[in-house]
Amino acid sequence: MRTVGKPLKTLAAVSVLGLVVAGCSSEGGAQDEGGAAAGEEYTIAMVTHEAPGDTFWDKIRNGAEAAAANHNITLNYSADPDAGRQATLVQNAIDSGVDGVAVTLPTPDAIGPAAQDAVDAGIPVVAFNAGGDQYRDHGVSMYFGSNEDLAGQAVGTQLAETGSTGKTVCVIQEQGQVQLETRCAGVAKTYPNTEILYVNGRDLPSVQQTIGAKLQQDPSVTAIVALGADIALAAQQSKDDAGSQAAIATFDLNQDVAQQIQSGGIAFSVDQQPFVQGYMAVTSLWLNITNGNDIGGGGPVLTGPSIVDSSNIDAILPYTENNTR
Repeated sequence: MRTVGKPLKTLAAVSVLGLVVAGCSSEGGAQDEGGAAAGEEYTIAMVTHEAPGDTFWDKIRNGAEAAAANHNITLNYSADPDAGRQATLVQNAIDSGVDGVAVTLPTPDAIGPAAQDAVDAGIPVVAFNAGGDQYRDHGVSMYFGSNEDLAGQAVGTQLAETGSTGKTVCVIQEQGQVQLETRCAGVAKTYPNTEILYVNGRDLPSVQQTIGAKLQQDPSVTAIVALGADIALAAQQSKDDAGSQAAIATFDLNQDVAQQIQSGGIAFSVDQQPFVQGYMAVTSLWLNITNGNDIGGGGPVLTGPSIVDSSNIDAILPYTENNTR
């Protein structure tokens, strides 16, 4: 099968997708697959740190809903960007008697204990998207996501290869979230002249103003690294307003970013494949509940990083239009 991304270092467990989809009936669900799972219905709670208006999570949900449809699962999705309230949502899922929990861990100290409570209650739990270095501390046996440190290092290396020689500004839109902090730390490992800029990611006009002010104040900035597609588009506007020539790189994709990569407005993206994260989080719970499977042997199953740039954007762009990439 021809690949369209340029994965740097990933595990091959995503092949499970093809096996699962192949066994599903046109009706959706596992009732025709035979075995102990035939005809069974399950309820899985997915609890994330999605912030209102952040379109990144649409792909997570698309993947999760596709898996739920395939396996006769009722998916209860809930989200809150506040760590304490997200932990409460996990506890609510436990109290409602769900069959499994898929949870992000952007602030593991706050949310991890709730995940541990689910494990202690005998509910299968998988983590995904955030908390790849901490999930095992809270009794969780499976994780699906990108290696954020490796992804950050890939960005720094790619910037150097594209000829950037000045300062790089790495823009963090949610201060303290472990996956975002790790990304920028990774960038600094391979591009030492990197400075962190904190912005309020829930207020895009403010993001644009803060980045623009930095560019006007510091002409030594030759590259901006955004940690999300919406932030990258705001940075692009900031760059234009400031008359800066700084290159823009980003984590994550949406259709607008993909089009900007194609046209040269954004240099490249590091894709963590959120559709796969949502799909595998739900599918792995179904496999655990129905067949006792633990995917990854306790280690993380990596969905990225994968560099998307001018060399492969033409093949990837159609999938962004479907909101699956």
